[in-house]
Amino acid sequence: MGNRLFVGNLPFSLSEDQLLDLFSTAGTVMEAKIIYDRETGRSRGFGFVEMSSDEDAQKAIEAFNGKDIEGRSLKVNEARPREERGGGGGGGGGGGGRRDRY
Repeated sequence: MGNRLFVGNLPFSLSEDQLLDLFSTAGTVMEAKIIYDRETGRSRGFGFVEMSSDEDAQKAIEAFNGKDIEGRSLKVNEARPREERGGGGGGGGGGGGRRDRY
């Protein structure tokens, strides 16, 4: 098991410091990060917590998966490695050919 956890269904009002404090009750937290929307700057409702050991990570999963925080039931599990995303997105259609007028 890894010590990096995915934490989903977070309350939008929760700060990274609050997330760190919460998970600190299960063990030593190395990092707590909430993912924010680039456009609005608002929380996307999920984040990642890195615990100091696999044992602390397991304790955190057991303690917080399904736990109600501000009316939201947290989803906590081992984070999967990030998948490679395809490059640029494929271009649009061509604009037709050049039209010369005589």
